[in-house]
Amino acid sequence: MHVPRLRGCPLTGRAVSQDFLGSPARGPEEREPDRYRERVHLKRVIPCLDVDGGRVVKGVEFVDIRDAGDPVELAAHYDREGADELVFLDITATHERRETIVELARRTADEVFVPFTIGGGIRSVQDAQAVLDAGADKVSVNSAALARPELIDELARVFGAQCVVLAVDAKAQVRPAPTNGASATSGAGADLGLEATWEAYVAGGRTATGRDVVEWAREATARGAGEILLTSMDRDGTSDGYDLRLTAAVSEAVGVPVIASGGAGELTHLAEALHAGADAALCASIFHYGQHTVGEAKEYLERAGVPVRR
Repeated sequence: MHVPRLRGCPLTGRAVSQDFLGSPARGPEEREPDRYRERVHLKRVIPCLDVDGGRVVKGVEFVDIRDAGDPVELAAHYDREGADELVFLDITATHERRETIVELARRTADEVFVPFTIGGGIRSVQDAQAVLDAGADKVSVNSAALARPELIDELARVFGAQCVVLAVDAKAQVRPAPTNGASATSGAGADLGLEATWEAYVAGGRTATGRDVVEWAREATARGAGEILLTSMDRDGTSDGYDLRLTAAVSEAVGVPVIASGGAGELTHLAEALHAGADAALCASIFHYGQHTVGEAKEYLERAGVPVRR
């Protein structure tokens, strides 16, 4: 089992349980999720750094990418501002560039003291081992896990569930509402007689998989994923707010922490996502381009009744 850095112990997050202290990794069915949720109250604010060619970038709905700075410099800045954790996603990772994310982990570990997750190009236990050995606290998997779900079992068995984050890129799929008298209140088109489900996408949001997001999240946590990084492709980069129906649906379906991602444009959006059931709010543009600071976000959340670490 991988033992994270002592400086990386994410005391404010729900991803750490007795697994972190060295007991065998447990599946979600053994974690008593209701009691687990009651024990930890602090919500997290997590800047996200999408990396392409060694630079942080940000787009709208996964396209129209623009530069946002050096990843390690930004990470150190967010560490000083009081970020609870950091997430790096290499959005164009390939086999040839695998060493790039290892070097990113190594450089980041030298500069920051909060836990950080690295995703992109993690396709095996060996890939994860290299990133964790370089200093990352967690690894995130997406496309490789959908292609071969057993990867999640393998990672959880070797490193512990607390090190395994499942990233899910979700796109809404609207369909006719039930006709058996059930109310169609769960979807974006409920008032039009429609309801929404969500399909998982891979390859940077370019390829549909046919997998229902909620069912995939359930399967992944049963296999040992200790956290879900849930991105709404429809909201990503739009500043229109998180997909609260999506956030609530997945949060209610699994017994592990859910990180809401995609759509943060105002501080009120963070509070909405956390009140909807998310354990953490992932943000990019509002921090990268100076609209708000991490400190301002936490001050707002406190005023909104959301408990955070200060």
